[in-house]
Amino acid sequence: MATLEVGQMAPDFALPDQNGNVISLADLRGKVVVLYFYPKDDTPGCTKEACAFRDLNHELAEAGAVVYGVSRDSVKSHEKFAGKYGLNFPLLADETSAVCEAYGVIQDKNMYGRITKGIVRTTFIIDRDGKIARIWPKVKVDGHADEVLAAVKAL
Repeated sequence: MATLEVGQMAPDFALPDQNGNVISLADLRGKVVVLYFYPKDDTPGCTKEACAFRDLNHELAEAGAVVYGVSRDSVKSHEKFAGKYGLNFPLLADETSAVCEAYGVIQDKNMYGRITKGIVRTTFIIDRDGKIARIWPKVKVDGHADEVLAAVKAL
């Protein structure tokens, strides 16, 4: 499992979004990227987090950042999720888990005494040069998008 640190180059990726467009980190150089990993489309915590980023997306854009959500759900699942909640940023489909593995967000999770491998909610800010500027491991959803906005403004 990858362990990434602030100051390291962010692992590059190319993933399809909910519209089938391939998004590459290399193509985003020169922009601040908020990359948040979440476990599953249309579940309570993930919906709350996505809607919080949706509601602050305009302010994040004014601060120079672009937001991308990443999970292992399919393009079709992302399309439904984004449409249902009016999400105004791309959701990236990492169906092979390669990007999740590269960012170290696939970890053991204990649910009711059963250990499974899954995405641990994690957010990265990647600076204009492609380096990791900030990491939030094991994100608690309440107030998180506001914290991310404050961090983007401080860059």
